[in-house]
Amino acid sequence: MPWSRFRKKRDMPEGLWVKCPNCNATLYQKDLAASAFVCGSCSHHLRMSARDRIDSLVDPRSFRELWSDLQPVDSLGFVDSVPYPEKLAGAVKKSGLKEAAVSGTGTMEGQPVAITALDFSFMGGSMGTVVGEKVTRTIEIATSERIPVLIVSCSGGARMHEGVLSLMQMGKTAAALARHHAEGQLFISVLAHPTTGGVMASFAALGDVILAEPKALIGFAGPRVIQETLRTELPEGFQTAEFLLEKGFVDRIVPRSELRDTISRLISFLCTFSDEQRERFAAPPEPEPVPGKADEEEGESIESQDSPTPAESGEI
Repeated sequence: MPWSRFRKKRDMPEGLWVKCPNCNATLYQKDLAASAFVCGSCSHHLRMSARDRIDSLVDPRSFRELWSDLQPVDSLGFVDSVPYPEKLAGAVKKSGLKEAAVSGTGTMEGQPVAITALDFSFMGGSMGTVVGEKVTRTIEIATSERIPVLIVSCSGGARMHEGVLSLMQMGKTAAALARHHAEGQLFISVLAHPTTGGVMASFAALGDVILAEPKALIGFAGPRVIQETLRTELPEGFQTAEFLLEKGFVDRIVPRSELRDTISRLISFLCTFSDEQRERFAAPPEPEPVPGKADEEEGESIESQDSPTPAESGEI
């Protein structure tokens, strides 16, 4: 018997399984998505895409994406290992997004909210001019509509490829939040792993309520950089969500499975909405089924099941 039949590797689609970076458990992708990308073995919070985060927070079908056509440009002609436009093209292919932020409006338990989520798969969730613009517009629409703003941060900081233009977004987003605060409106900041650099040094740190996911890395510079600069040992757990909760910077650490309910309760405690606001931001009604269409599809399905196979019909 030839041994080749045993050595032949069976073809298997890629992306069906994911290994937990914390406990090395092998996780089925569909089960992982159903659990909001939390490991069932050790409760480690894996990274989520911006769209998955938004879908896990807002009411079904209520999210209306805004400014999806905004794309970055290479204003500085920046080149490091490769030109900036090539890096952008690679990030678009990898993430399926045009930029590192997804923004829009939706409802949480029927309560309107303006929301932006950052996506780490797009150049580390870094903040350039487009991310800063989307965050600012999200805050401004929340201010004008008198609804809360929710921003989920997951970023390595300001994008060096856009130089001082990216650093200007720190002041721009902070100024928009100052106007939002002056109008007495709510800003809830959610810090995911990691939230660092210019994002942490600007809008992410300015929440009226700051929530964090378990064990998230939160800070301006990384622990290694700080340790090498100060030439001193850092406290255990330095820059983790748990450390910052102990020091009073984070208001609460919330597991991902409880995040939607926690934010919804906060909004219900701190905000009031008119019936007109709730109706305007609510999910559109589900389309009514076309009479007879379901029966026709069922009949077609039954007919296809009853039709003979090529072998039965004598075609083979």
